[in-house]
Amino acid sequence: MNALGRHFLLDLKDCDRAVLNDMGLLREILLEAAQECGATVLGESFHRFEPQGISGVVVIAESHLCIHTWPEHGYAAADIFTCGHRVVPEKAAELIMRRLGARNRSVLEMHRGIMNSEKGL
Repeated sequence: MNALGRHFLLDLKDCDRAVLNDMGLLREILLEAAQECGATVLGESFHRFEPQGISGVVVIAESHLCIHTWPEHGYAAADIFTCGHRVVPEKAAELIMRRLGARNRSVLEMHRGIMNSEKGL
């Protein structure tokens, strides 16, 4: 079987709360993660919630990296979806976890678009 993409779901607890509420720093982290894994950045969008929390996405030619933060809980949910075999999503995941200071981590990898034959999904 051959998958069209790899999707990493990161559940990150006990993170640095100041980082989780710093939109500029989170943008920098996601862009650096995209570069680190070898992706081609196409665009980005970030939003700050009141009184706290950030949601952001970096669109890459290979799919996307995104994050949603709850600083009041020290929690972030991050998503790394890549297609093809050139990009190494594990590198992006490690960088995000390290830069957020996540002390409690859960990473789930899913294979998306599993091809059972040459005829399709």
